[in-house]
Amino acid sequence: MEQDLKDLIEKTKRTAQRLFSGPVPIEVPYKLWKAFDPDLAKDLSLFITGKIYSREVLPLPERQMIAVAALAALHKTEELKVHAHGALNVGVPPEKLSEIIFQVGIYSGFPAVNAALGALKEVLISRGEWPVAPKDPAGE
Repeated sequence: MEQDLKDLIEKTKRTAQRLFSGPVPIEVPYKLWKAFDPDLAKDLSLFITGKIYSREVLPLPERQMIAVAALAALHKTEELKVHAHGALNVGVPPEKLSEIIFQVGIYSGFPAVNAALGALKEVLISRGEWPVAPKDPAGE
């Protein structure tokens, strides 16, 4: 049992490292949770990052794209910024994130798209990745 907990803690740390370390520091919800209740913060982190995000049915890039889509649709731009960083950190290109956000507009409306694109732009600026170079339609 003790080894299982140690393994879960290590898996949680590895997953969090992949998602939330990157070219710029980001404020992740864990720090806020920990300020109010360190024990609960640990339990939530072990569950969300260690048990859900670490599952291998969906790789991290796909999980992050889903998170970005859901958060864009729900108009949750502050949390979207955290997951946009995470998506970029695990190799999702900015063009794919913006395409996901545009797709969400069909279902959630274009005010949600505008807010989400604004949040994505803030993330890209903070990382020094704005403006995004447009793709050549001919593929060149």
